[in-house]
Amino acid sequence: MLPPLLDELKAIRTLSIVGMCKNAGKTTVLNRLIEWLDGRVLGLTSIGRDGESTDVVTGTEKPGIFVPEGTLFATAKDMLPLCDVTQEIVCATGVPTPLGEVIVVRARSAGFVQLAGPSITSQLKTLSALFFSLGAQQVLIDGALGRKSLGARSVADGVILCTGASYDMRMEKVVADTANICRILNLKKAETLPKETDLPLADALKTAHEAQISGALTDSMLLPLLKSGALKNARLVVQDPSRVLLSADTFDKLALRGVTLETVDAARLVCVTVNPVSAYGWTFDPDTFKAAVQCAVHVPVINVKEAIA
Repeated sequence: MLPPLLDELKAIRTLSIVGMCKNAGKTTVLNRLIEWLDGRVLGLTSIGRDGESTDVVTGTEKPGIFVPEGTLFATAKDMLPLCDVTQEIVCATGVPTPLGEVIVVRARSAGFVQLAGPSITSQLKTLSALFFSLGAQQVLIDGALGRKSLGARSVADGVILCTGASYDMRMEKVVADTANICRILNLKKAETLPKETDLPLADALKTAHEAQISGALTDSMLLPLLKSGALKNARLVVQDPSRVLLSADTFDKLALRGVTLETVDAARLVCVTVNPVSAYGWTFDPDTFKAAVQCAVHVPVINVKEAIA
């Protein structure tokens, strides 16, 4: 890894890892981060389950999560017998999951762990604060498919986006959709907020040319307004990047009509990792894939299958 990027990652207090798809390389990235941040007390958790040897959804093999002695991790109670570290139970969080209450544990020996943490953003924020109060120097959150809200600054100070061949067998599709997600994660933070209104979006834009949207922003919401000409030279503000569910084509049309998108709670995309090997039997040329993604995004791109020093 380039030293400037490693230095930047070390300076980020809470870092989330978000995958474009299953088997994009999130667990590999998490293990790499644990290696790179050797010597620091880390706090680890996951939205969804991670660390199992076989993916419970796809049936494919997965790497385990290896932690050094002293690591703090939060996982569901039913996962504790599957962790082979010597465990110091620090506290129960009161957060329920289908696999039992989330428990905070300190590893008193090095070994493999399985993570299954909170699924709600507010719970993650509380858990991160708890990790820091217990001595963690940095918190790593292993994200889940489609949870772009993990990139919001209210949850994490930085986000790593993981993409890979498992997303689609067409490389151009993977690159295009990755670039679109990066564009969403890089939306500007709103300096001022439009006044809240109960009016339909089209009516609100007639007078103010700006609007704050409480829910999701979708193609079906905006395309009729674009077609009618009601959406032009306007400013739309959403809560965080997870609320933006727009295709690249709709994004481009908004830009052509002078429409800007902003977020109340912006994200900070640090880098993109690429996995050229699909869990479903196909592979991309590693150099071609990495170069194509790098041309499409404005942050460093790393191949998770490469040996990174």
